[in-house]
Amino acid sequence: MQMETIEILHNRAILVGMNHTGRHEEIDIESSMVELGELAQAAGVEVLATTVQNRSAVNVTLYIGKGKVEEIKDLCEALEANLVIFNDELSGSQIRNLEEAIGVDVIDRTALILDIFAQRATSREARLQVELAQLKYRLPRLTGLGKKLSRLGAGIGTRGPGETKLETDRRHILRKIDFIKEELQEVKKIREVQRAQRLKSELPIVALVGYTNAGKSTLMNVLLRNSQEYEASREVYAEDMLFATLDVSLRKLAYPDNLNFLLTDTVGFVSKLPHNLVDAFKATLEEVTYADVLLHVIDASNEDYHLQKETTLKVLKELKVDNNKIIDVYNKVDAIEDINGIPKDENTVAISALKGINLDQLIEVIRREVGANLVEAELVLPYNKGNIASQLHEIAIDITSEYQENGIYFKVKIPATEYPKYKEYELN
Repeated sequence: MQMETIEILHNRAILVGMNHTGRHEEIDIESSMVELGELAQAAGVEVLATTVQNRSAVNVTLYIGKGKVEEIKDLCEALEANLVIFNDELSGSQIRNLEEAIGVDVIDRTALILDIFAQRATSREARLQVELAQLKYRLPRLTGLGKKLSRLGAGIGTRGPGETKLETDRRHILRKIDFIKEELQEVKKIREVQRAQRLKSELPIVALVGYTNAGKSTLMNVLLRNSQEYEASREVYAEDMLFATLDVSLRKLAYPDNLNFLLTDTVGFVSKLPHNLVDAFKATLEEVTYADVLLHVIDASNEDYHLQKETTLKVLKELKVDNNKIIDVYNKVDAIEDINGIPKDENTVAISALKGINLDQLIEVIRREVGANLVEAELVLPYNKGNIASQLHEIAIDITSEYQENGIYFKVKIPATEYPKYKEYELN
């Protein structure tokens, strides 16, 4: 099943937010609206203006007050806007009522994020996951969005599940959802086979997680460039925008002293991430549960990095990830004046992936964490086992040796998978 490729219309948008007075939000309205603007830009939308209304309760019919709706209508006419984007999720009837009152297309934050994912998904699995999330989003909105969804779509909020005419029949959409779930089950089986092969190799797995645009892909490329097995073709796409990459990338890295591990990238998180999207990508995100260590990449230059950190930890908690294997990697320290606010402990490292600052420290942290897969041993190899001694030099870490009367004494750290080959030579 393929998602339709649609030419993006030039969208000129007004952003609308509601400050829910008297209700605690995980992110303040100013920061949330800035992020909405960044999401809009990532979707190829030109943002003309932003407006916020303070309300204690949602208007069931229009979400915001009638006076605010009139203000937005006037603003659209004055600025020649053809799209209004709301910062919160709207019902189908609210979208219909707002479009009738304002006279331009209206979408919500969830539709915007889904649209970005529809643009960026490249692998078959990612495309299926996005389409599933879109259909689940649209299903309860058939009544309100029926007219919009039945026409040939083009532009923000209409891109996606893939025919020239999106079915408005509930049973048809449910059948389509079931079909995609079956497709994803087949993909999951392939992923499980690949995962079993990786686990069989017994190479440690290091996973990059974090908020979108924290610098995960940039960090992955820098670690690749410092690897002994570097090839330019193995680099991943990295761009300074939200959700630049969606597909999971996996690379083998090799460093001096036999530090070898698999490094995997994951989709970034964002506040108010649509629940259907989290559910759809859970199969992909579950990869982190098999990692030996997680590098939680945090944008230290962002004023709201504490909130971004909590958002990521919230999703990891849903995935039942053990906090004990998370290393906080505060990135972009080159862009801040004072790094004293960054925590200083053994589970934290401050770096700049872009400038290469403190990458050696990060590599040592990785070495420390995946070192649990090493066995310390004292060995004595007979002098006629020179070939075994040569092999030991190739795989051992922190090797020291001494010539003794009955053979060569070695004190080494070797991968646990290699230890059985040398156990018979262990010093009693």
